[in-house]
Amino acid sequence: MIRQAVPKDIPQIIDLLYQVQQIHADGRPDLFKSGEKKYSREELLRLFDDPDRPIYVAMDKDRLLGYAFCIFQQAHGHSMQGIKTLYIDDLCVSENVRGQAVGSRLYEYVLQIAKSCGCYNVTLNVWACNEQAMKFYEKCGLKIQKYGMETIL
Repeated sequence: MIRQAVPKDIPQIIDLLYQVQQIHADGRPDLFKSGEKKYSREELLRLFDDPDRPIYVAMDKDRLLGYAFCIFQQAHGHSMQGIKTLYIDDLCVSENVRGQAVGSRLYEYVLQIAKSCGCYNVTLNVWACNEQAMKFYEKCGLKIQKYGMETIL
């Protein structure tokens, strides 16, 4: 079952935030701190109150299997079309259930939400060091929209 996250989900969400942080810390220890997480409990509570930043969770009874942090965005400016986008800020599936289609179901759910809200597209960023995530998103049908590049000094 996939549903919008509620405050009682916070402890299990935090467990997954640590998992995804570790993937990034293993791949880019120069950028990501091991043993940290992206959001605090207080920040998560604020996100629950923001209708433009929904969080969806995949559940098996009371066990949280994965999440998708999303952000509704509206393009502005003279040179851009005024499209509405649903940006996936973070998608994680518990390491215990990876490969069991939980991520695919979460992604499909997010697509349906985006369509029902009149979005033009769904976008996300993936770190180049996270090859498993890149393969997963390509399997879901996502295509490269733009590249982010760096030079380490």
